[in-house]
Amino acid sequence: MKKQILFSLFLFTALSFNAVAQDKDYTEQYGHTLNVGVGIGGYAGYYGYIGHTLPVIHLDYEFDVARSFTLAPFIDYYSFTDEYYWGDKNNPYQYYAYHETVVPIGVKGTYYFDRLLHAGPAWDFYLAGSLGFAIVSSSWQDGYYGDRNYYQAPSPLFLDLHIGTEYHISRKLGVFLDLSTGVSTIGLAIH
Repeated sequence: MKKQILFSLFLFTALSFNAVAQDKDYTEQYGHTLNVGVGIGGYAGYYGYIGHTLPVIHLDYEFDVARSFTLAPFIDYYSFTDEYYWGDKNNPYQYYAYHETVVPIGVKGTYYFDRLLHAGPAWDFYLAGSLGFAIVSSSWQDGYYGDRNYYQAPSPLFLDLHIGTEYHISRKLGVFLDLSTGVSTIGLAIH
């Protein structure tokens, strides 16, 4: 029994040193990752002021650029309908329907702090910034002759800041949470 305990202890110690040595030489790759998420936006960031929150769909693909740094081209999508009370001396005051679809496109630069924070292989922690422009399509109900720029954001260009984390369920799949000055998202990371 004593020999089995000593052998088990020796085997455990050897495997532990081997795992540490492998981890020391291991350089994590963050790129080649498809991130698919949903979020809530509306008040800030590149959407301008809408006056309420709304669902947003997010898609990006990360590429490794340097150690712990990636770039990710992205596309988002949201759409909403609202009403605006308007009238003048020739048109009666009433509510007019307004519909807008926005497709933000840009690139997100991400720096991972896993090495600095000594995060295990199951976790990623990052800070990021995204830069891009928004394609806006809007339409008004027939009979509306007022200001058609009423809901448009001040500028189609935007710059957002992000902080986030990812938990790796497996080597090929993770879940992420991205908190942003534009749109905060939660979703799946497919490696």
